[in-house]
Amino acid sequence: MKKWIGIILMLTAIVIFLTNIRSKKHSEQKAPPPLPQYKYEILIDSLDVFMSTVKKDQTLGEILFSNKISYQKINTIIRKSKGVFDVRKVNYGHNYTVMNTKDSTAKPVYFIYEKDAINYVVFDLQNEIQVYTGKKQIDIKLKKVASTIKSSLWLTMEEKKLSPRLTHELSTIYAWTIDFFKIQEGDSFNIYYQDRYIDGKYIGIGKILASEFIHSNKSFYAFYFEENNNNRGDYYDEKGKTLRKAFLMAPVDYKRISSRFSKRRKHPVTGRWKGHFGTDYAAAEGTPIWATANGTITKASYTRNNGNYVKIRHNSTYSTQYLHMSKIKKGIKRGVYVKQGECIGYVGSTGLATGPHVCYRFWKNGKQVDPYKQKLPPGEPIKKENYSEYMHVKDSLLKILTVSHEIK
Repeated sequence: MKKWIGIILMLTAIVIFLTNIRSKKHSEQKAPPPLPQYKYEILIDSLDVFMSTVKKDQTLGEILFSNKISYQKINTIIRKSKGVFDVRKVNYGHNYTVMNTKDSTAKPVYFIYEKDAINYVVFDLQNEIQVYTGKKQIDIKLKKVASTIKSSLWLTMEEKKLSPRLTHELSTIYAWTIDFFKIQEGDSFNIYYQDRYIDGKYIGIGKILASEFIHSNKSFYAFYFEENNNNRGDYYDEKGKTLRKAFLMAPVDYKRISSRFSKRRKHPVTGRWKGHFGTDYAAAEGTPIWATANGTITKASYTRNNGNYVKIRHNSTYSTQYLHMSKIKKGIKRGVYVKQGECIGYVGSTGLATGPHVCYRFWKNGKQVDPYKQKLPPGEPIKKENYSEYMHVKDSLLKILTVSHEIK
């Protein structure tokens, strides 16, 4: 009997021992290998990465040479950059990254310059030098905000800690529908829009997807819709009618209107009293100027008074002109067809001008008129073949707008 008890105890001990060994082996199993690390879509596991910013008056050549890149390679980089990136446009305060090999030579293999928060240029220094552009991945978070205006739209946005760009985008969407100078206390808004992030850092708003603006107790809706799935859409009301006119409200993203259309105005340069048959939009030097409607370029030239200017014939009734450009965009010349919103030049102060602005002139039946006082034709409504799809999108967005709580 004692013999059997001894055998059982021995077997139990063996089982416990083997179980412990198995548990120990399991616990000692190696952790899964770390995921490969990428930056600017470059595998950086075997590289040393250094980040810095462009100093005042620093050139690309200086930065490259200070990072052990020879003059011979710098000349090749400049040559290979043509048509991809203007190496003279390396701006103070912008970020750049140098990637070196992890060995005794610490040889630079990549140089990356950030043009802005999203776009960058990669200089691949390995073997045959290559230069190409890229974009950072943008993460989108959907947001919804609603509020009643107490004093002004701007202050209400500020109190809600919202981007000032949201105010600008709203005023652009409703430019032909609501006079934002007449917004009053008690008006309200309800907006469903995108916030954009890169690597967890907020970089600004994206598209406004839907909005309701209540002005004088009347609701004005705007729903974003892309008819051709080409990332270029427009805003329509609840019936599928466009909120846009055939002409843009302004030819530039302006700071202020410095002078309106007038039959009698004292010229700021000559001091003479005469008619000012245009609208002056003050904006920063180099700001893109847009064609306000589809049309054909009839003039792209320079005169002593107008400076660099472009004139567009839109149809047999309407023409527009854009004066004092710093320069006319390359390729914009007589006979070229341009579309609404296309860049035709850049804000400047050439000709008789005291500061950077664009003087926008508008012709109707051969006579210069004030565009703000014209009953302009509407833009095109939703196409019949897309109407059903639009109504489905509109109904979905409208349902989101009616939800009372904010989207986190």
